[in-house]
Amino acid sequence: MKQTIKQEELVENVLQLGEKVFRELFPMLPTEWLKLDVTMPQLKVVLLLYMSGSVRMSDIASALGVSLATATGVIDRLVERDIVQRESQPEDRRVVLCRLSEKGQKMIGGLWQLSRDSLRELLSAIEPAKLELVNEAVEAIAQASDITKGVLQKQQQGK
Repeated sequence: MKQTIKQEELVENVLQLGEKVFRELFPMLPTEWLKLDVTMPQLKVVLLLYMSGSVRMSDIASALGVSLATATGVIDRLVERDIVQRESQPEDRRVVLCRLSEKGQKMIGGLWQLSRDSLRELLSAIEPAKLELVNEAVEAIAQASDITKGVLQKQQQGK
């Protein structure tokens, strides 16, 4: 019981510190992110494709929580701007995969790198002993993420 309360307090403290860090880092967000000329649904699709590679149209609609027709409209506008490419599957032409075009990859990849560079600068200002602790903490979060993903996948497979 006491262990659970201590863990809950630590989790709450980490969340509060994380929010503070985010508020400190937000102004470091490269202005290039804010200059993107895309709507929020378009940005969500671009980030989804950047993180996942090729994605079926139906999965994009599901991820956005919209109808297939709405997702198709979002993709249409991104295709018109040469940010996304559509591909049909030769074995089943009904399946449409979307992926970032070279232009889309460069756009998001460059922005991702700018953010990474800002974070590198911040981390470089931390003394080595404390940076080791940050590294251990981030490793623990990554491991917990892997465990959580595994649990979620098993739950989804059971449905």
